Amino acid sequence: MATDYDTPRKTDDDVDSDSLEELKARRNDKSTSTVDVDEFEAAEGMELPGADLSNEELAVRVLPKQADEFTCMSCFLVHHRSQLAREKNGQPICRDCD
Repeated sequence: MATDYDTPRKTDDDVDSDSLEELKARRNDKSTSTVDVDEFEAAEGMELPGADLSNEELAVRVLPKQADEFTCMSCFLVHHRSQLAREKNGQPICRDCD
């Protein structure tokens, strides 16, 4: 059902004056309306676990680790040197894992 946003909105006085039968009829109209959803389009973007992705290409450009970055030996994420908290046994640890 299309909505005309240019029509004047009801004030609180108008809402109070609605009859009980009119409100029930509006509620029944809303509950009987259905949404037309194409199941194929909805499932198209869904990826299943264990799906064969061998033909997929990477959509982002991957850069090698830069000189001012390190790999945390706890979470194995690449961080900027400003995120270095300490070194444990000579291995860098980030602030998140510290």
